[in-house]
Amino acid sequence: MKRIYLDYTATTPMDKRVVQAMVPFFTDTFGNGSSIHSFGREAKAALETARESIASLIGARPSELLFMSGGTESDNSALRGIASAHSGIGKKHLIISSIEHHAVLHTAKFLEQEGFEVTLLPVDAKGYVSPDELTRAITDKTLLVSIIHANNEIGSTQDLKAIAEIVHAAGALFHTDAVQSFGKIPLDVSESGVDLASFTAHKIYGPKGIGALYIRRGLEFQPTFHGGSQERNRRPGTESVPLAVGFAKAAELASQEMKEELERLAGLNGLLRSRISNEIAGAVFNSPVDRAIPNILSVSLNSDEIEIDGDALIINFDLEGIAVTSGSACSSGSLQPSHVIKALGRNDSTTRATVRFSFGRFTSEEDIHIAADAFVRIVNRIGKRKKFSSAVS
Repeated sequence: MKRIYLDYTATTPMDKRVVQAMVPFFTDTFGNGSSIHSFGREAKAALETARESIASLIGARPSELLFMSGGTESDNSALRGIASAHSGIGKKHLIISSIEHHAVLHTAKFLEQEGFEVTLLPVDAKGYVSPDELTRAITDKTLLVSIIHANNEIGSTQDLKAIAEIVHAAGALFHTDAVQSFGKIPLDVSESGVDLASFTAHKIYGPKGIGALYIRRGLEFQPTFHGGSQERNRRPGTESVPLAVGFAKAAELASQEMKEELERLAGLNGLLRSRISNEIAGAVFNSPVDRAIPNILSVSLNSDEIEIDGDALIINFDLEGIAVTSGSACSSGSLQPSHVIKALGRNDSTTRATVRFSFGRFTSEEDIHIAADAFVRIVNRIGKRKKFSSAVS
């Protein structure tokens, strides 16, 4: 049985070119970048070259990019670092969207316990934040707005520039979780107007354990923990040079291959969408066609038309040798239905009966056809029909 990986949104396999770039920094150039001897200087030079490379791809200055352990730390640091640095100015209002990653949602809950007022912005049926809703929600007490760029469960993308204009007009700051969009669609932090942005390497065929936080120059920011002067006194701890080098190589490859890959993934997405639409009655597409990253297709089964156990759905895919998930890997195993799918207006039963397919660099058309065939078999095998209906989007 051929094993097929369609969970690229959770993580990606490392590209062999990335591995090759990293190897010398595990063995030959192994110094601590904070040491002043030649071994340390060599490591420091490699670290700064990696920083410059990543910064150039997003339109940032190298000094504006801090290396982190991943997207979760970056999101946490963005929200908590800004909240701590501006604690004395009387602005204790935070706005986030209802479809944020848990790294933002849970940090917002923490800040709420610290005295912040948190506003959760709704999204429409396609997962888009309304500029009018944001305008109504923002006040002179708003310190920070954090809205995800590309959602990790449904792929919808937000208009960062339009959001930034509203936020800045109100005198607030704007952070975006760009973990899923980075390396997949164009992103320029200067052009978009964001003040802070979070990234990670393992979503773009780079190593796990490293990410980055962009902080616009001149912005007051308080480190969330202490112990050293690394990363310009903003993120202490010995930097991992091999991981930074791998991150930079992965980002470089993603940038070089982006246009071609966007077209290819859009084709795979359209193929799978068409197969499901034509062959599975009661399928509801959560991922929009427009303004979305093309590597994600989230599909729910309408509980008014078909009764199916969501966990059994994913397990049966695995038994067929196909790796998919129902939503975010960070909430895998949770008994609660996805907050993202529910935010689109789905009921609990429909939300639980959701499959998220995500494609990547090594996904083929054959893989898509095999997955579609398996989906049809699984639904026919374990689903209980209530009435006939055609798929909707």
